[in-house]
Amino acid sequence: MNAAIIFFILAALMLTGMPVSISLGLTVLTFLFGFTDVPLESVALKLFTGIEKFEIMAIPFFILAGNFLTHGGVARRMINFATAMVGHWYGGLGLGGVLACALFAAVSGSSPATVVAIGSILLPAMVKAGFPNRFGAGVITTSGALGILIPPSIVMVMYAVATNTSVGALFMAGVVPGLVLALVLGGVTYWRARKYNYPRLPKASWGERWLAFRRSAWGLFLIIVVMGGIYAGIFTPTEAAAMSAVYAFIVAVFIYKDLTLKDVPRVLLSSANMSAMLLYIITNAVLFSFIMTNENIPQALADWMLGNGLGVVAFLLAVNVILLLAGNFMEPSSIMLIFAPILFPVAMKLGIDPIHFGIIMVVNMEVGMCHPPVGLNLYVASGITKMGITELTVAVWPWLLAMLGFLIVVTYVPELSLWFPRMLGML
Repeated sequence: MNAAIIFFILAALMLTGMPVSISLGLTVLTFLFGFTDVPLESVALKLFTGIEKFEIMAIPFFILAGNFLTHGGVARRMINFATAMVGHWYGGLGLGGVLACALFAAVSGSSPATVVAIGSILLPAMVKAGFPNRFGAGVITTSGALGILIPPSIVMVMYAVATNTSVGALFMAGVVPGLVLALVLGGVTYWRARKYNYPRLPKASWGERWLAFRRSAWGLFLIIVVMGGIYAGIFTPTEAAAMSAVYAFIVAVFIYKDLTLKDVPRVLLSSANMSAMLLYIITNAVLFSFIMTNENIPQALADWMLGNGLGVVAFLLAVNVILLLAGNFMEPSSIMLIFAPILFPVAMKLGIDPIHFGIIMVVNMEVGMCHPPVGLNLYVASGITKMGITELTVAVWPWLLAMLGFLIVVTYVPELSLWFPRMLGML
C-alpha cells in the first residue's frame, strides 16, 4: 500500500511538469509528513551523508573535462583522424562519425556532450558532401549514446553511488560492450550507405593518416591516462576524473590553443551549472532511496517475485521493459537514481552479478536517449540539425532497432560485460 502511495504522489507531481529532482524531494517530504513517524532530523542527516561519498566528486570533474574537450578543438581533430581511417568505405563520413563518437566517448563520459562535439562539426560536412540530412542525424544521435557506455561514464558513476558497486570494475565492464555496439552501429551505417550508394571520400595515404593521428594524439592520450591509470592502480576513478580535467585544460589552452585563458571562466561556469543540476538530482534521489528502503519496498518486491517463481530471465525482461518505458518520460540520471535502489536488491537475490546488472541499466539508458518523447540525444541533435523530433525519430529507427537487438544480447550474455574486468582481476 505504501509503495502505491509513494509512486502515486511521484507520478502526480511529474505530470504537472515539475522537474524530476523537485518531484522526488516533495514526494519524500509529503510521505514522511503524512504517513510515517520518521523525524525530520534524520532527513537532514541523510541529505548530507548521501552526497558525501568520494565517488560523487568524479561527476563534476568528468563534466569539466568534457567541456574543455568540447570547446578545445579535440573533437575536430578526432573527426579528422576517424575519417582518414575509414572515410574511403561506403558512407565514409558516417562511419567516421561513429568512430569519432566512440573516441570522444572515451574521454568525455557524456552522451549529449558527444552529440554536440561531433555532430556540430560533422553534420554540416555530411550535408555538404551530399548525404541526406536524415542519415547524418541518425548516425550521430545514436552513436553519441556511446558516451555513457564507453568509459569513463557519468551514468556508471551514478549507478555505483546508488548501489555501492566498484566504479573501476564498471568502467572496465563497459569497454567490450561499448566497442561491440560501435561495430553494430557502424555496420548499420555501412549497410545503409551501400544500399543507397552514398558518397565515399578519397582513400587517405598512410602519411595523411599518421599526420591526422599525430594531431589528435594529445586528445587520444587522455584515454590512456584515465583507463591506464585506473587499471594500473595509480589512482582511483575519482582521482582519474580530476586528472582528466587538469589534462583537458592543459591540452585545450596550452597545446592546441583553441581556448584562451579568457574562455576558461565560461567553461567553468557551464560545468558548475551542469554539476549542480546533477548533484541536486542525486541529493533528492538519495532521499527517495532512503524512504524506499525504510518501507522495505525493494525487499517486498524481491520476495513477491521469488514467491511467484519468477526467475532471472523473466526479471531481466521486466527490467528492460520498465527502463525502456521510463526512458519515454525521464532522462538517464533520474532513471538510474530512482530505479537502481529498487531493482538492485531483487537482482542480488536472484544471483545476478552487480556489474552485469549495471551494464544492462546503462544500455537501457542509451536506448532511452534516442527515442521520443524525452530522448535527450534527440533534442540535442534537433538543435544541431534544425529537424523536428518526429522527423528525427524516423531518421534514427534503423540504428535504434540495432540497439534494441544489442540490448537483448547484453542482457542474456553476461560474459560480454564480465569477461574483461574478470581478465583484469577486478571481479
